[in-house]
Amino acid sequence: MSTSFAFYLCDGFQLLDLAGPMAALDAANRLLEEDFYGIALVSSGGGFMQGDATVGLETQPAASVPADTVVVVGGRIDPMRKPDNVAAIRHAASGAGSVASICTGAFLLAEAGFLDGRRATTHWQFAQTLQEQYPQVKVDADRIFINDGPIWTSAGMTAGIDLMLARIELDHGPERAKAVSRELVVYHRRPGGQSQYAAISEMEPQTDRIRKALTFARDHLSESLPIERLAEAACLSMRQFGRLFTKETGETPARAIERLRCEAARIRLRDGREPIAVVARAVGFVDAERMRCAFVRSYGHPPQTQRRLDQSMGSGREAFMCWPPSR
Repeated sequence: MSTSFAFYLCDGFQLLDLAGPMAALDAANRLLEEDFYGIALVSSGGGFMQGDATVGLETQPAASVPADTVVVVGGRIDPMRKPDNVAAIRHAASGAGSVASICTGAFLLAEAGFLDGRRATTHWQFAQTLQEQYPQVKVDADRIFINDGPIWTSAGMTAGIDLMLARIELDHGPERAKAVSRELVVYHRRPGGQSQYAAISEMEPQTDRIRKALTFARDHLSESLPIERLAEAACLSMRQFGRLFTKETGETPARAIERLRCEAARIRLRDGREPIAVVARAVGFVDAERMRCAFVRSYGHPPQTQRRLDQSMGSGREAFMCWPPSR
């Protein structure tokens, strides 16, 4: 049984927000050797829509293209919230089983009332604005994507690919989604709970050697990672490595490893039911007490509190009860 996606475009749409998700669905069709995913480009009234990067595309009127899933493509926020777009997306969603947004597309969903009382995310640069302008939305800026019942929202740019891989996995299983990720040469797949900007990118090392050491550490967190091992991964002496690492990241190697482990533990605590002691060992802490102290240093509270904070956001599985919204 096939399923159809209608990508809703507004003036000033972001090309990458459209191209990535479409490429994932197209790759799935090729691997399935059938047109399982139907793809259409729509707008409020149809016609030519001007996007960024001097690219414009022809669209069909949204009202004339029934779809199982309507996806609002991100772009410039103010044009997207015009009354004609709000009316069109409400009408399109009334016949759809689910609605999604990529990046700033969440602003149109919020304006149309789809996100009231729901968990949602958007590009981290606009998350605070989304929360301030729509206080009834439970904005989580620390997510790659969020699925709250029939509503899917994602962070910016390439996060739309992660959202589509999750949809493909839901339809066809993890192996098929993994095959699509290989086809696209992308990571399979960042979990929805992964931070939009990870600790490893916040450190922003300038040289390939320090980046290589950090990548090695991230891939071997469950193992012992003394400075000798990191220096070896960077092909430097311990003395050279220690000086260069602190200079480029502003942190000692030990503190950086602790941050990476805390981040990995936070994802596991949020997305699973493993005991805290099991999570601690899995990410390389000696025991749960060491992880507790590290969490307090990094986040200001222990792992138990972090887990409760995430769980208090709600699972969102009751979301189909009031669909579509009547606002």
